Amino acid sequence: MKLYTRTGDGGETSLFDGTRTRKDDARVDAYGEVDELNAWLGLVRTSPLDAAVDEALLAIQRDLFALGAQLADPADKLAPRVTRAVIADDHVARLESLIDRFDAEVPALRRFVLAGGTPAAAALHVARTVCRRAERRMVALQPPIDPVLVRYINRLSDLLFAMARYENHRAGVAEIDWS
Repeated sequence: MKLYTRTGDGGETSLFDGTRTRKDDARVDAYGEVDELNAWLGLVRTSPLDAAVDEALLAIQRDLFALGAQLADPADKLAPRVTRAVIADDHVARLESLIDRFDAEVPALRRFVLAGGTPAAAALHVARTVCRRAERRMVALQPPIDPVLVRYINRLSDLLFAMARYENHRAGVAEIDWS
C-alpha cells in the first residue's frame, strides 16, 4: 500500500463512512486539531519524564487516535466494529484520577501561573493550548458530537496543566505567578 493515493489532490478527503468532504470541513478541522495534539504529546514524550507521566501520555495518545476516529465517523459505523476506537466515560474517569494524582504532589494553586519551566512542562503547556483549540472545534460541530468526547477533551486539558505543574515541581523549577 502506497502512502499517497492522489484522492485528496482536489482538496477533498473521505470520512470513515465513505462520504467525501472538503479538507476545510469543520469535522476534518476538528480531527486535525486532535491529530496535532497527539503529535505534541509525542514530542513531550521525547523529554525525560516521570515514568507515570510517560505511561499516561502513551495511553492518551492511543485515546486521541480513537477520538479522532470517532470524529471522522459521523455515521457511527466504525464504533460498533472496533471497540478500541470508542472513548467512553471510563476514559474520562481515568483522566480525573490522574489529575487528582498529579495535583496532590504539587503545592496548591493560589494564582494563575505562566507557561514554561522545564522543556517537558513547557511542551505540556503548548499541548494544553492545542487541546483547548481542539475542544473549541469539537463543540462547534453540527450536528453535535457525542458529549463524552467533549468531556474527555475538556478533562485532558486540565490533566496536561496538572502534568506540567508536576514536571516542574519534580525538577525543582519554580512556577512564575502571573502578577
